[in-house]
Amino acid sequence: MHLFRLLAPLALFLATVPVQAQPPEEAGWWDNDWWFEGVLPAPQTLAVRTEWVEVSGEDVDIPALVARPDDGKRYPAVLFQHGRRGLDELIQLHVKRLAARGFVVLAPDIYSARFVEKFPIEHDYALEQDVGVALDALLERTDISSSRACLYSHTRGGYYTLKVAVTQQRQERDVACYVSYYPHMQDPNAPEPMQVYRYAPEADELTIPTLIFIGEEEQYQRRRGIEMAVQSLQEKGRPARLVVYPGVGRGFDFRPDSVRTFADDLAAKDAIWRATRFMRRHLQ
Repeated sequence: MHLFRLLAPLALFLATVPVQAQPPEEAGWWDNDWWFEGVLPAPQTLAVRTEWVEVSGEDVDIPALVARPDDGKRYPAVLFQHGRRGLDELIQLHVKRLAARGFVVLAPDIYSARFVEKFPIEHDYALEQDVGVALDALLERTDISSSRACLYSHTRGGYYTLKVAVTQQRQERDVACYVSYYPHMQDPNAPEPMQVYRYAPEADELTIPTLIFIGEEEQYQRRRGIEMAVQSLQEKGRPARLVVYPGVGRGFDFRPDSVRTFADDLAAKDAIWRATRFMRRHLQ
C-alpha cells in the first residue's frame, strides 16, 4: 500500500506527458527566430482583382476564375483545383486569399463545364483532361513570372491534380510542386476496400516537392490513404511533407462563419502561409 502511494503520483505524471513522435526541428514547425528573438512572420498581403475567363478545351469551354495582385506586375503561376464541392462562393474566397499572397491563380470550374452537379459520387475521367487544359492556359498567360506552375487543390481536386502531374507526365516539365488540403488520394470509382486500405498507385510516382495538409479529426478512410501515400514517398526519399492540425477536420480552409471555429482559422492561416513559402521556393 505504501509503495502504491509513492508510485501513484509518478504514474499520474507519466500518463499526462504528451508523446512526441519526433523532435520539433524535424517536424517542420520549430522556428528559432521566434523562440530566441521573438520574431513573428509578416506575410505579404496584396490587393487582389478577379476576372472570369474561358478556357477552350477539345470538346468543352471551361469557365475559370483568375485572381491576381492588382498592380500589373508578374507573379508565379498557381493552378487551384476545386474538389467535390465545386467552385462555389466559399471556394472562390480561398482562391482570392491565395492570390493575395502574391500569385497569379487560375481556378477552372470543371464541373460547370460538363454540367456536373456539386458533390458528385462517380468520377468522370474527362475532368482530368480538363484540368490539364487549364494548366496549359495558365502557363500561356503573359502576366506570370514562372515557367512552371504549382498545383494547389483540396478534396477530390487532389486526385485530379495528381493525375495531371503523373499520368499526363506534366511534373517537373510544367509543374514545380504539389500542394493539397486533405486530398482524395484514390480513384473515386475504385471499390470500397481500395478506398479504405489503399491509395492511388500514381501517388508513388510523384517526384516533385509535395506538401499536404489535414486535420487531426480527418475521416479515417481518407486519412489512412493520405498518410500511407506520404509515408511511401518519404521512404523513397521523395520531398514530401504532411502537416496535421489538431482540433480540426475536413473543410477547415473554407468552413463558413456560422460553424467556423478558432482552430479552423488558425489552421487555415498557418496552412496558406506554409504553402506560400513552399511554392515561392519552388517557383523561383
